[in-house]
Amino acid sequence: MDSVKLKDRTKSFAHRCVKLAVSLPSSFLGDHIRGQLIRCSTSVASNYRAACIAQSQAAFVAKLSIVIEEADESYFWLEFIVDEGLLHKKLVESLLKEADELTAIFISSRKTARR
Repeated sequence: MDSVKLKDRTKSFAHRCVKLAVSLPSSFLGDHIRGQLIRCSTSVASNYRAACIAQSQAAFVAKLSIVIEEADESYFWLEFIVDEGLLHKKLVESLLKEADELTAIFISSRKTARR
C-alpha cells in the first residue's frame, strides 16, 4: 500500500473514531474515553503524515513508532468501550479490526525501514 492510500486510510480511521467517540454516553467515563479516543486516533493520522515527510531514516522510524503506539492505544480504548458496555460490540467491531490492521501494517513498515 502506498503512502497516499495509507494517509487516506489513517485519516478515515480518525474520522470514524471521532464519530464513534461523540456517540458515547455523556458521563464521567464516557467523557474521559471520548477525549482519549479522539486524541489517539487522530494522532495515528497526523503522525503518519509527519513520518511521510521525515528528514531522515531515524526520524521516519521514530514517527512510525508513535503511530504504532497510538494505533494500539486506539484499539485499547475501543475494546474498553465494549468491555464497559458503553456501546454494543457491533458498532465497534470494524474499528477494532482497522486498529489491529493498521498496527500490523506499521509494525511491518518499521521493520522494513530499520533494515
